[in-house]
Amino acid sequence: MTMSEQLTDMRTEYGKALIEIGKENPNLVVLGADTTDSLKTSGFGKQFPERFFNVGIAEANLVTIAAGLAYAGKIAFASTYAIFLPGRCVDQIRNQICYASLGDKKGLNVKLVTSHAGLSVGADGGSHQQIEDIAIMRSIPNMRVLIPSDGITVSKLTWIISQQYGPFYMRMARSKTPVIHSDSQEFTIGKGITIRDGADCTIAACGITVKMALEAAESLKQEGISCRVLDMFSIKPIDLELLEKAARETGGIVTCEEHNIMGGFGSAVSEVVSETYPVPIRRIGVPDIFGESARDNEIALLFEKHGITSINIAKKVKEIRSKS
Repeated sequence: MTMSEQLTDMRTEYGKALIEIGKENPNLVVLGADTTDSLKTSGFGKQFPERFFNVGIAEANLVTIAAGLAYAGKIAFASTYAIFLPGRCVDQIRNQICYASLGDKKGLNVKLVTSHAGLSVGADGGSHQQIEDIAIMRSIPNMRVLIPSDGITVSKLTWIISQQYGPFYMRMARSKTPVIHSDSQEFTIGKGITIRDGADCTIAACGITVKMALEAAESLKQEGISCRVLDMFSIKPIDLELLEKAARETGGIVTCEEHNIMGGFGSAVSEVVSETYPVPIRRIGVPDIFGESARDNEIALLFEKHGITSINIAKKVKEIRSKS
């Protein structure tokens, strides 16, 4: 599959999907915390004002109200910036959404969808660059974690999670992203997608780093190195079979994420592979330090400082191959 240069906005696709789902399902409700214009959910509020709740700058209350609506039988989508969910609300998410249950169902039917995650928030600086959310959310029982790579993925996953019972956390990027997938691509919770085949090494990525993985694989091809590229949009549950197969067939894995390497996506991959078919793994992500401010035209430099680049991915692939 080749990558289009067309750019899409994840938040716009999310807002569109909510409106379409809302037309079909009167049980859908949408909540925000004074960021509804930024998250593009205000359009849902204009069409369905009786099913739209902007609670203001009160994120813990946002989670609690969403849990109450879910307890009453609604499908609740609650959205704001990633630094606030889960940043300010771990207790409410854990106890009121994931621990609380209805009968034999696990957790409540709340979907937490955030944007402005990772270093690409840029000018908001280290205090607002959420690099811990994957580690936090994947460690909470009953929570499922998704990180889409483009607008098409966001739209399709929004539909899917609206139809599957239980808690979900989906993390979107602030910046516009290249189109990775076609409209015909199917998505299944718990399954990754092989978007480029290869035999010499595997590059597993999520979110906006999938584009970097594809760029790295293309540059390595020029050097005679064949890389498999996986879009692991489903962080929890993660695709055990796909990762084991990649380990067996390619002999090494490089992971890349816009998140702290401690407890994040790379850690999840390492856990799986070490228990199924151990091979060399190199994790690329934020090296356990906070980010810093960067204007929009400097964000690439911020990624470069932390080694989250296609060049560094290619370097790590060669490192693995040299030791195999």
